[in-house]
Amino acid sequence: MAHSPSTSDDALADEGGGLKRSITQRQLFFYTLGDVLGSGIYVLIGLVAAAVGGAFWLAFGAGVAVAAITGSAYAELVTKYPQAAGSSLYVQKAFGNKALTFLITVSFLAASFAATGSLAAGFSSYFGELWGAPPALLVSLVFVAVLVLVNYIGITESVVMNMVMTFVELSGLVIVIIIAIVFIAQGDADFATLTDISVSGNPGLAVLAGVALSFFAMTGFENTANVAEETIDPYKAFPRSLVGGMVVAGVVYVLVSMAAALTVPTDQLAESDVALLEVVRQGILPFSTDLMVNIFTVIALVAITNTALVTLVTQPRILYGMAREDVVPAVFAKVHPTRRSPWVGLLFGGLVVGALLVAGTLVLEAGGKLDLVERLALVTVVFLLAIYALVIVTCLKLRGQDDHDRAFRANTPLLILGLIGNLAILYYVIYDDPKSLLWCAALLAIGGVLYLAEKVFGRKESTASTATTTDRSGDI
Repeated sequence: MAHSPSTSDDALADEGGGLKRSITQRQLFFYTLGDVLGSGIYVLIGLVAAAVGGAFWLAFGAGVAVAAITGSAYAELVTKYPQAAGSSLYVQKAFGNKALTFLITVSFLAASFAATGSLAAGFSSYFGELWGAPPALLVSLVFVAVLVLVNYIGITESVVMNMVMTFVELSGLVIVIIIAIVFIAQGDADFATLTDISVSGNPGLAVLAGVALSFFAMTGFENTANVAEETIDPYKAFPRSLVGGMVVAGVVYVLVSMAAALTVPTDQLAESDVALLEVVRQGILPFSTDLMVNIFTVIALVAITNTALVTLVTQPRILYGMAREDVVPAVFAKVHPTRRSPWVGLLFGGLVVGALLVAGTLVLEAGGKLDLVERLALVTVVFLLAIYALVIVTCLKLRGQDDHDRAFRANTPLLILGLIGNLAILYYVIYDDPKSLLWCAALLAIGGVLYLAEKVFGRKESTASTATTTDRSGDI
């Protein structure tokens, strides 16, 4: 039976020392837009170009479509359950199986850890363009530590900073598009490049390989669901902000991909760790190329920082939400008394990402096939594609449960199409790079540690609580 959400729903986060509702609809839109825009276009565009050829914009377009459909499932679920924990909470509501919920929680955390590591490695690549003296690993570790500190200060400060950085990163992408427009106006553009799939083998598989990589660029929208408990009027804010932010980001991605393909030879893009910077280096604009390169490098650094900031916001909130569901140890539900931030989970996430960067650097220096950015991006995609597919199934399963007149409803045929798309991309990634499963297994081992901790300390806490209750009953 449909019902309207109660007033207590909107006050949920402010009761009992919980998370604070302070994110507006506009802030949420830029939160989504900034997370999606910075998460791949500055970091992975060269890798996508290498996989597909000049027509790599097709890969971004296909990735946008599948991700946007998945985003509509999240929009429906978050308006039903506007609480922290995101996909983990939805799976728990649908199946009521703690083992499955725990697996999803750990998988999402692992994806978030890998994504943050990939972005930190990408940050060090751009940072090296400004100052090549510090080791890349050191730059990445300091980068993560600073973001942990910002997130500790508070969610409102993090979201405001996110909005500012979103405008900065958009300016960088606008510069790329303007360069392409000037290049086209000069009559030098070869539009045949946009239809060129210049890789050996099956063109369809080449595009699918590009979609697998480009999908990392569209991830991040799932992070938005994890701040539902801190959003003002989530029933109204989420459908518009989540889906709207993804659509805008998708259009920008396709335009920027076309701009890069038209202005820079595909092989040059493919060989660069800072592919978008190659567009600026063409010297097409009537300004000092060195100055433009430095400005754009700073913009790219801000863009990557923006995405990593949002990713780090997500990790402690997943742990916070699921600690309240008794899935992970209760210590992760601790909220700082003045900053109102889940500081234990935040510190834990920063340490795990740092360890991942160190371990990944050592493994790859010992003869790894892929660079750290690509490796961790693919690991992220494997986890998230599996989660996205299950979230769509969960959305369909929960139809008719906890419905109310303010809840968003996603299109059913599109959800089925999105499910097929997620599973197809997941199959290809595993088929093409089976070693990614080894990295996934290593990250899932973190879940084993959390599971054991919950079994040991959770039982002790439960026993102590029972004993206290018994004593008090005796006194009565």
